[in-house]
Amino acid sequence: MIIVRYADDIVVGFEHEADARRFWEAMRERLQEFALSLHPDKTRLLEFGHFAAANRKRRGLGKPETFTILGFTFICGRTRRGDFQIHRKTRRDRMQAKLTEIKEELRRRMHQSIPRQGRWLRQVVIGYNNYHAVPTNSRALEAFRYHVIDLWRRTLRRRSQKDGSTWERIARIAHDWLPKPRILYPWPQQRFAVRHPRWEPYAGMRAP
Repeated sequence: MIIVRYADDIVVGFEHEADARRFWEAMRERLQEFALSLHPDKTRLLEFGHFAAANRKRRGLGKPETFTILGFTFICGRTRRGDFQIHRKTRRDRMQAKLTEIKEELRRRMHQSIPRQGRWLRQVVIGYNNYHAVPTNSRALEAFRYHVIDLWRRTLRRRSQKDGSTWERIARIAHDWLPKPRILYPWPQQRFAVRHPRWEPYAGMRAP
């Protein structure tokens, strides 16, 4: 089994469905002892992994279900060579919430100079990318930057009816202030490629 947990969010993976159901029931009973319960809308059993798509297709079902945790949607995907690969995408509602927050803050900063706005937006974009720049999430990062640029363009145009903030002009401004998205975290095959030496200098030695 595999367990991924952060605070009260948890994903547990099993090879066999029967084991998953036994765990679910045992966990439900255990929580009841403390007057707690599993969240009815967030707790579910789904088929996910290497063989999920093929197994569901054989049974005449659709694509494997997705699940969300920590701001990402997890999807059964494929590499360009056709190998199984878990795809992580930023949740749309989380991105929209962040864009709404930026829109409101830009309105408050409407009459600030472009460099001052740019310095603030750069920090916002960098912070967003530092969390969301995981493999397979490039399109979502590009979409986020595009929407931030569009919000900035609209803000500049609201300052004056004569403002000529065209896409060409705002693109040049964004190039100076907003970093382009790039993946910051390693791919799983790199992250888990750990090599342990056969001999460790202190193995079997008593502590001084």
